[in-house]
Amino acid sequence: MSNEQHKEHIIPLSTYLGVFSALIALTALTVWIAQFHFGEWNLIVAMSVAVVKALLVAFIFMHLLYDNKLYATVFAGSIVFLAIFIVFTMYDTLRRDDIYEQVGKPIKSKAIIYDNMPVKKDSTAHSGH
Repeated sequence: MSNEQHKEHIIPLSTYLGVFSALIALTALTVWIAQFHFGEWNLIVAMSVAVVKALLVAFIFMHLLYDNKLYATVFAGSIVFLAIFIVFTMYDTLRRDDIYEQVGKPIKSKAIIYDNMPVKKDSTAHSGH
């Protein structure tokens, strides 16, 4: 058994209802924002609303706000590393076409040394009869 005591934290129903209302409002905001075109900012705007919703769920419904701060630190670190990986992936996706725009000289089908060499007929090749 552990000597550490678990502190009970009772969250009032009004807090849960407030967070629920905020999540509904943010979902409506997401649907409303989807009707507009922000160009390159589409992903950033959508992800910003999604991050706010995720933080509300994590801190209130998952009780990270009231638990041991180590849990919140691990959660925040995980989110930071996830964001780094997503940014690297998005950068790669956005820059992928840069490779294909470069045009080089056509490659010769045969090397120069083979131009003057006599060609021997393969005796093992099937002649068709």
